[in-house]
Amino acid sequence: MTTFPIEKIRADFPILAEKIRGKDLVYLDNAASCQKPNAVIDAISDLYRHDYANIHRGVHTLSVRATDKFEGARTKVKDFINAASEKEIIFVRGATEAVNLVSQSYGRANIKAGDEILITAMEHHSNIVPWQLLCEQSGAVLKVAPINLKGELIYSEFAALLSDRIRLVAVAHMSNALGTINPVEKIIAAAHARNIPVLLDGAQAIPHMKVDVRALDCDFYVFSGHKLYGPSGVGVLYGKQALLEAMPPYQGGGDMIRRVTFEKSEYNTLPYKFEAGTPSIADVVGLGAAIDYLNAIGMENVAAYEAELLDYATEQARKIKGLRIIGEAEHKGAILSFVLDHIHPHDIGTMLDSLGIAIRAGHHCAMPVMDFYGVPATARASFAMYNTRAEIDVLMRGIESLIKVFG
Repeated sequence: MTTFPIEKIRADFPILAEKIRGKDLVYLDNAASCQKPNAVIDAISDLYRHDYANIHRGVHTLSVRATDKFEGARTKVKDFINAASEKEIIFVRGATEAVNLVSQSYGRANIKAGDEILITAMEHHSNIVPWQLLCEQSGAVLKVAPINLKGELIYSEFAALLSDRIRLVAVAHMSNALGTINPVEKIIAAAHARNIPVLLDGAQAIPHMKVDVRALDCDFYVFSGHKLYGPSGVGVLYGKQALLEAMPPYQGGGDMIRRVTFEKSEYNTLPYKFEAGTPSIADVVGLGAAIDYLNAIGMENVAAYEAELLDYATEQARKIKGLRIIGEAEHKGAILSFVLDHIHPHDIGTMLDSLGIAIRAGHHCAMPVMDFYGVPATARASFAMYNTRAEIDVLMRGIESLIKVFG
């Protein structure tokens, strides 16, 4: 068993001491959003108490301090994912906005009628709808590579769809509904052999594993801060510099311009060309603090510990009669989606909440996945580095007790 400083880590997250309906909180909704350590809470509070001002254009002391912290966070993100330059790190509101930015900037400039965009059948709505909108605008066609009953991409079918008409591949690094970790290195290599750029939706993957965008050689990588133990309302678009340089601005406004006249505007350099208006300054600083916190633990250690948690949870779940796991890919992250015979997932979620257990019940913004498995929804327990085997035991006892209640 991995040596992991679990008690020290749990002590860093104040919300884990909460009582829910008189019971100790067991928070297993991490795929929706992770809780925040004191380091992140303190960084945000400290900025507002001591350093807050608008950034980049101010010459007074507070503006300089705030700008330094903001741009320092950009460097932390660059190093965390091993990007080549800070110019490749664009701050956005979240992974959803990042996908929309690529769709409406890169997509509208490069994709036309008759072209095709290739995704998979396990995508989050945020990696489906923006491409559907682009197809409606451009006359392009959305192609979908199928999955098997284990929740794995059928790679041969994916490869068969990589025709000369494909202009972009957009794939989840890790499925939020199933936990499946896609063979992204293989996908990227196959697409690049045909000069097709690849966007990876890393919102689920990045809290659970080390991500190196240069080793992956992806063209775009998107993720949200709130799933990475940072604040909500902030996310990152990584893009290769040459691609970002060629892309038109996504939004117009302050700070994305160099010069404005009524006749013409000249746009700012990267990364500011894509950062119109006052950003979520404190949340970017909080994201930087979250990265510092994770670096101190080590993403390899996080991945190893969470793999043990998932193995244990899967083993215990298989012992429960009437429980069916949805998504049993060979390569999988810390997500356990399941259904119970004759009990709706919403009832599972409500009953478990009465025991202090927080899970997610629903379609998880992945309705096509639910349709594929023929279920209206699933119950999803998703694990983070602060969860424990004891909490998994509480979950399993809770499931067994509600099976008894429902007969």
